Amino acid sequence: MDTSPSKSARLRATLRRGEFVVAPGVFDLISARIADGMGFHALYMTGYGTVASHLGLPDAGLASYSDMVGRVERMAEMTATPLIADADTGYGGLLNVRHTVRGYEAAGAAAIQLEDQEFPKKCGHTPNRRVIAAEEMARKVAVAVESRRSDDFLIIARTDARTSLGLDEALRRGALYQKAGADILFIESPETEEEMARIGRSFDVPVLANIVDGGRTPVLPRARLVELGYRLAIFPGTGFLAAGAALRAVYDTLRRDGSSASVTTPLYSFADFSKLMGFEDVWAFERAHVEA
Repeated sequence: MDTSPSKSARLRATLRRGEFVVAPGVFDLISARIADGMGFHALYMTGYGTVASHLGLPDAGLASYSDMVGRVERMAEMTATPLIADADTGYGGLLNVRHTVRGYEAAGAAAIQLEDQEFPKKCGHTPNRRVIAAEEMARKVAVAVESRRSDDFLIIARTDARTSLGLDEALRRGALYQKAGADILFIESPETEEEMARIGRSFDVPVLANIVDGGRTPVLPRARLVELGYRLAIFPGTGFLAAGAALRAVYDTLRRDGSSASVTTPLYSFADFSKLMGFEDVWAFERAHVEA
């Protein structure tokens, strides 16, 4: 019988110890498996990147619960690191939130992120985002807390109010969501270090920083984030932006030269990539059962 702590329990324990959690954005099984072996305390299943890689569509409320829960399950199954999973608005009303929380928890996520945008939602660093009433979102948070099967499964409550309604309203909402039972607060899109400092000192639960390269929030060193009061930092886009740039450079060389001989972009060793994908297990199976 496996008596080791669950992934959710491990993530909660890390936060209780006061360790700063850096969670790289993972958007498919390749990025998830690469990050999984690197010693992070958590991985962040980015909605933007997952919708883009799975459906080829923008993160604008076009992906359904069914689209996403399957990705959560596969990423969680193939990784040992606790997975923080983006669940947008919970995909509907209060009953949908209950269904989503139970589904994500059963799929193996360690934490679920819910936000207070109107449906259809938009990526947090894009314009024209609108939010629902704060009290409506507080009810969603309360339902999420009530619906989880284990108290170790973390509820992350996000507000997008800063951009459209100002920081004071975003902080007011954060306090409401904390009172409703959120384990972690996510005040999206602060625009200065001074705003980040206000957020960091305003709450009694861990606060998450969303670091989007090229987005609205300053990209700061780890030590500065800790100094400002943050306990977690997610980097949803860094991985897929790097992958996109590398692919464009390599494909441009292939188009121009008709060969990979002149590619200067660093390439993963084919042998190491095959091991990453699990071919060693295939080869061992074949030795035991096919070649015998």
